[in-house]
Amino acid sequence: MTQNDIKQQFSHMNPMQQQAVFCTEGPLLILAGAGSGKTTVLVNRIAYILQSGLCRPWNILAITFTNKAAGELKERICSTVPEGGGDIWAATFHSTCARILRRYGDRLGYSSHFTVYATDDQKRLMTDIAKQLNIDVKILPVKAILSEISKAKDRMMTPQEMLREAEHDFRRQSIAKAYEIYQDRLKTADAMDFDDLLCKTVELFEQYPDILGFYQSQFKYIMVDEYQDTNRVQYRFVSMLAEEYGNICVVGDDDQSIYKFRGATIENILSFENTFPGARIIRLEQNYRSTKTILDAANAVIAHNTTRKGKTLWTENAAGERIELHTCEDEREEAQFVAQTITDGVAAGRRYADFAILYRTNAQSNAIEQTLARCGIPHRIIGGHRFYDREEIRDMLAYLQVISNPHDDVRLRRIINVPKRGIGSRTVELAAEIASGLGESIFTVIREADSYPQLSRAAAKLKGFVSLIDGMIEAEESGDYSLAELYDLILEHTDYESYLRAEKDNPDTRIENIRELSTNIIKFERDYGQEADLSAFLEEISLMTDIDNYDADADTCVMMTLHSAKGLEFPVVFITGMEDGLFPSISAMMNPEEIDEERRLAYVGITRAKQKLYLTKTRTRMIYGHTSYSKESRFICEIPDELLSRTGMRRAFSDESRGAAAPSAQPLGAFGKTGGTAQKSPFYQKPAVKAGVTYAVGDSVRHKVFGKGMVMSAERMGSDTLLEIAFDKAGTKKLMANFCRMEKL
Repeated sequence: MTQNDIKQQFSHMNPMQQQAVFCTEGPLLILAGAGSGKTTVLVNRIAYILQSGLCRPWNILAITFTNKAAGELKERICSTVPEGGGDIWAATFHSTCARILRRYGDRLGYSSHFTVYATDDQKRLMTDIAKQLNIDVKILPVKAILSEISKAKDRMMTPQEMLREAEHDFRRQSIAKAYEIYQDRLKTADAMDFDDLLCKTVELFEQYPDILGFYQSQFKYIMVDEYQDTNRVQYRFVSMLAEEYGNICVVGDDDQSIYKFRGATIENILSFENTFPGARIIRLEQNYRSTKTILDAANAVIAHNTTRKGKTLWTENAAGERIELHTCEDEREEAQFVAQTITDGVAAGRRYADFAILYRTNAQSNAIEQTLARCGIPHRIIGGHRFYDREEIRDMLAYLQVISNPHDDVRLRRIINVPKRGIGSRTVELAAEIASGLGESIFTVIREADSYPQLSRAAAKLKGFVSLIDGMIEAEESGDYSLAELYDLILEHTDYESYLRAEKDNPDTRIENIRELSTNIIKFERDYGQEADLSAFLEEISLMTDIDNYDADADTCVMMTLHSAKGLEFPVVFITGMEDGLFPSISAMMNPEEIDEERRLAYVGITRAKQKLYLTKTRTRMIYGHTSYSKESRFICEIPDELLSRTGMRRAFSDESRGAAAPSAQPLGAFGKTGGTAQKSPFYQKPAVKAGVTYAVGDSVRHKVFGKGMVMSAERMGSDTLLEIAFDKAGTKKLMANFCRMEKL
């Protein structure tokens, strides 16, 4: 097959996408606007490289930011390039670094079974350290200490360097001392945090040129997605790998750089040409996702940022509906508007999954979630209580983690007396003190408990626990048990289910959860085959984010912060709380750089919508227990009037911002003109049942969405009634009578 024949296979792509696919040599920056098909470009670029015979599959490294994105990328590569597609390194930064460290971490003093500490594990460890250093966590919170340590690691700064830099700053000195102990404790536990995965890999490359040379030779082509969200360590990592061949392709959008609070630096993408001389820049500006109206609004907002590469999204899609800006009295009415709009949309033929509700802060979700529940609208909160954060799941994972790495003090302390074995907290503290003095792990100490007078009384019980763990380690290392069978052994020998029934509320639900974990383990073994060992499973769990569990096929509407929504798309999007002080946040309003980032966040939110976008704001809002009057978000003022349809209640502030005045609390028509029929559903007012209407068991009813049904139970709750209704087609639902808007037959 000739080169022209190969290129002909990509003729379905637009001209700029083809340029990005065919430009294989040297540094390349692909500025990919929202909805411009960047994943399609990445997949086809890899396919073109392989079909052209430029390298073997394992010579390609493709880095993404989430496991979900990495999985989708690899799946699409394998379907496009059936032979060898699975040999491509397609993974997140953290997964890639973990893979390298599992192989060569021993050079830095870590075993191949090192543990990865998540946020809760870090907090638990730092709480102990703060107590050791007599740090008052009310004055210097654990979260603040860990944040400063993370920033130091981003700068590749050691604890000693931080201490020298602190000079006479007592607060910084305290953090530096905590940082030093923190790193020592991690090393003793054969553990790393997420920042360490990156820093230690760079450290490995710097100290061992032979290892760096090995990976430089292996990766002839390097591709990095979401480059605008990289930090300094990530930049250092990929730039070191690219030194031999120079074939680094980064894909990103400076207008979607929204993770500065995580250490991301927009300068990486803005200065790409300076960092990699001779770099080409290709702009992908054709959007395949949104209507022209939505794109025009997004372009108008982001144009107010001055520090950007510059591009303008365009589409061949239709103009679509105007953006609806709805003004509400307060957050309750805002939630009611959202719920009613979803109910009407589903009644008109949409799915619940078509709707996404976005907000700037998690605190805004409460009123919306309550109203959706009362209306019987299925919903899911991304960023809510994750499956792997549940107490019983964390207990079982802690057993698996201690079996994999018995020197993991944090996880060991969690389970040493769960279920109860008569090992008190004082005994554990004594063992920890001995371990700290010896520079050993707690497990090493309790293995020889009878050698320490302080532990003699509890020695038998400690030895019993050690025997349990040693037995499990032996079972795991024997190779006679699958991972699922090892998990069953833990449940059997700890009798954990009996413990839940005797000690915990809702034991049946908790038992269902630990059995569901068994299902997840079985699926993992099925997916990973011979590579499905304990370390691999624990690594996958530790690197998983909540968005990785997002199921786009589930018919539920989705609630999430604007930050969490990046990379997703929905037919209908609500962006709630469009008020100055909330969005943009009050902390950003006095800092031009932070306002720019908030504006990029608005751009991200707007471009999540495919067909219809709703923006909502309130006259007053209670948040964090305080009620205040609201001012219209400056981002609304940056959207041209002709793109907006104003509904709800007009407020003086919203018109003053545009140079007009109008009486407050006056109904507003669909196009912003007073008078005529107000665009106001009865649902926007305080809902109430019709006078004289009550529901009793056996009543037949008709719901706008769920259809016909029968009332199975009616329980009075304050001024409302909780109804359990068996619908003919929708199944059994629990609805609040004042909100369900049913017809009694």
